Amino acid sequence: MVKKRFKKSEIAQILQENRDGKSIQQIIDEYGISQATFYNWRAKYGKSNSDELLMINKLKEENDRLKRMYADLSLENLILKSKLEKQN
Repeated sequence: MVKKRFKKSEIAQILQENRDGKSIQQIIDEYGISQATFYNWRAKYGKSNSDELLMINKLKEENDRLKRMYADLSLENLILKSKLEKQN
């Protein structure tokens, strides 16, 4: 049997399907994983997934805010430089 590596996002999606009501047997058959693999994933990624998603979303918002701040400061810097060059 060929081993397939799943990304964390794919594992989270598979676990979400289970939380949404899909049976474990259906998931195992669909993705070709063992029952032990599913339970290991659930133990490792099941609880922390929602916390990690919240943290990732907060970090993305903070990153966007910092990018906008940097863009504004860069624009102000260019304007000030052009004014200084005009004065000289």
